Amino acid sequence: MSQMPAATAPARTVVSGVQKMTPSEAFVETMVANGVTDMFGIMGSAFMDAMDIFAPAGIRLIPVVHEQGAGHMADGYARVSGRHGLVIGQNGPGISNCVTAIAAAYWAHSPVVIVTPETGTTGIGLGGFQEANQLPMFQEFTKYQGHVTHPARMAEYTGRCFDRAMSDMGPTQLNIPRDYFYGEINAEIPKPSRLDRGAGGAASLNAAAELLAKAKFPVILAGGGVVMGDAVEECKVLAERLGAPVVTGYLRNDAFPASHPLWCGPLGYQGSKAAMKLIAKADVVVALGSRMGPFGTLPQHGMDYWPKTAKIIQIEADHTNLGLVKKISVGICGDAKAAAAALSGLIAGRTLVCDASKAQRADEIKAEKAAWEKELDGWTHEKDPFSLDMIAEQKKEKTPTGGEYLHPRQVLRELEKAMPPDVMVSTDIGNINSISNSYLRFEKPRSFFAAMSFGNCGYAFPTIIGAKVAAPHRPAVSYAGDGAWGMSLMETMTCVRHNIPVTAVVFHNRQWGAEKKNQVDFYNRRFVAGELDNQSFAGIAKAMGAEGIVVDKLEDVGPALKKAIDMQMNQGKTCIIEIMCTRELGDPFRRDALSKPVRFLEKYKDYV
Repeated sequence: MSQMPAATAPARTVVSGVQKMTPSEAFVETMVANGVTDMFGIMGSAFMDAMDIFAPAGIRLIPVVHEQGAGHMADGYARVSGRHGLVIGQNGPGISNCVTAIAAAYWAHSPVVIVTPETGTTGIGLGGFQEANQLPMFQEFTKYQGHVTHPARMAEYTGRCFDRAMSDMGPTQLNIPRDYFYGEINAEIPKPSRLDRGAGGAASLNAAAELLAKAKFPVILAGGGVVMGDAVEECKVLAERLGAPVVTGYLRNDAFPASHPLWCGPLGYQGSKAAMKLIAKADVVVALGSRMGPFGTLPQHGMDYWPKTAKIIQIEADHTNLGLVKKISVGICGDAKAAAAALSGLIAGRTLVCDASKAQRADEIKAEKAAWEKELDGWTHEKDPFSLDMIAEQKKEKTPTGGEYLHPRQVLRELEKAMPPDVMVSTDIGNINSISNSYLRFEKPRSFFAAMSFGNCGYAFPTIIGAKVAAPHRPAVSYAGDGAWGMSLMETMTCVRHNIPVTAVVFHNRQWGAEKKNQVDFYNRRFVAGELDNQSFAGIAKAMGAEGIVVDKLEDVGPALKKAIDMQMNQGKTCIIEIMCTRELGDPFRRDALSKPVRFLEKYKDYV
C-alpha cells in the first residue's frame, strides 16, 4: 500500500530559530523548507531514522523497482515542475544504481538532488557491507557535492545542495554518513536562496541589438533555457518584432508553440528540414538559452545546414557555455527571459533592415513548412535497400495476432495526430524514437523530455512517471523501442502499486535498431548481437496489473492511443501499447564516429 499522498498531508510549517533536534529532523525540516512533497527511491537502513518522519512532514517517498528508475523519475518531476526532483537509496549498490540517471539529468540541466547515505564513519575504509566511495561516482555528473562532515552541519549542507541545484542548473549530491542521522544537535533551518538572474551586461546587450538592427535574415534558435527560464512569451515577442523564423534546439521541441506561424521545428538528428533550410539562410542567429551542442547541430538529411558566416548572438545563463561549441560574435551571460525582453526593448522603436523583407520571410517560412509536412505525409517507409528488402519480406508474414507489421513513420504520424492537448511526452534513445523528433509538436513548455546528450536507454518510461507525479492533471505518454523497454518495463509495477497512471508506447521491431543500422551501413550487414526475441509486452503489462493493447493495423494506432489516455485520465489505469513495427531503419546516429573497417590480419580479410 502506498503512503499518504502529499496532497492530503497535514499543513506544513518550518521551524524557525535555533532549536534542539536530531540530525534526521534537521534533514527533513530543510527539505520541507525547500517545498519537497515527493521523492523517489527504495527504502534502506542507511536513512531509516529520517524516513520514519517523512510522512508527518508531508513528504511522500515513492518506492520504485530499481534505483535508476528513481533517478529518472526525479528528473521528470524536476523538468515538469521547475522544482527540485529528489532521489534517495541505500548506501553502496542502491546509490551506484543511480549514476546513469544522474548523468542524464546533468545533460538536461535538471535540478535533481540525490541523497546518498554512506557507510558509517567508524567503518569507512574497512571494506564493510555495502561500503563504497560514493563521491567520485557522481563527480562528473553533479554541479555540487555536499558531504556532511558533522551531524551539527546537516541542515547547512542539505540547504546548500538544494540552493546549488537551482543556481547551477543541474544535479547536486548530498552525501551523509549513516551514523550522522542520529544524536542531538542545535540547528537552525536555512531559508532557501534563489538567484535573481538579470538580462546580462549593457555592453553585450547593446552590441546584440546593433547586430539585429543590421540583420537581413535573422533566425532565433530557442533552446532549453527558454523552457527552464519560462521565456516562451518573451521569445515570441522578439521573434514577431524581427519576423524571424524560430527553430528549436535538438530535443527541445517544446521551446516554442508549434501553432505559431514563425515556428519551424527542431534542428539536429531527425529534425525538421524546414528549420534546417531556414537557419542556413541566416546572417544573424540569436541562440536563446542554447549551448548549440555538437550533436544537435550536425548535418542531417544530407544537409550541412549550420550557417558558416552568420553572426551568432549567444544568450546563456551559464557563462562557461558561451562560445564553447560555436564561434560567437556576441556572448550574453543572462537569463533567457530577461535577455529576450531587454533585446525587444532595445529594438522596439528602431527601423530594422529586416523590416523590409518581413513579408517575404513569412512566405518563405510558410512554404518551407508546407513542403516539409508534405514530405512527411509521403514518407511512409525508409528508402535504403536493406529496409526495402525487409518490407518485402515482412509483407509475407503476419504478426503473432494475425495483423501486419507497420511502417514506423506511418505509426509516428498517426500518434502525432491522436495526441491530446496539454500532453507530456518522453522519448527513449533508439532508431524509431529518434525519428519521432520529426513528428512531435507541442504548444507549451515543460512538455517534452528526452535523454539529451547522454542518450541512455531506459530513460523515457520512468521519466514520464516522475512527470506525472508532478503534473497529475496532464496526459503523460512515453515512447520506447523494445530494447530500451526491456530496461524499464518493471516500473509498470510502480505505476500500478502507487496509482500513477501513464501511457507507454512500445515500438516492437525485434532488434536493437540504431546499432543494427551501423552494421548495415558500415559492416556489410554482418549482424552481431542485434536481434531481440521478445515475448508479448502487452501480455507482460497485464500480468503486472496494467492494461495492454497490441496494435498491428495502421487504422488502430490513433484509437489505441486515445483509448489508453482515456483509461489514464478517467480510470486511473496505466496502459502499455505494443505496436508491431517493421524492421526498416532510419539514418544512423553516428555517421560522424564511424568509418568503413580496415583489416590487416589474414583471417579477417573478408570482414571489410
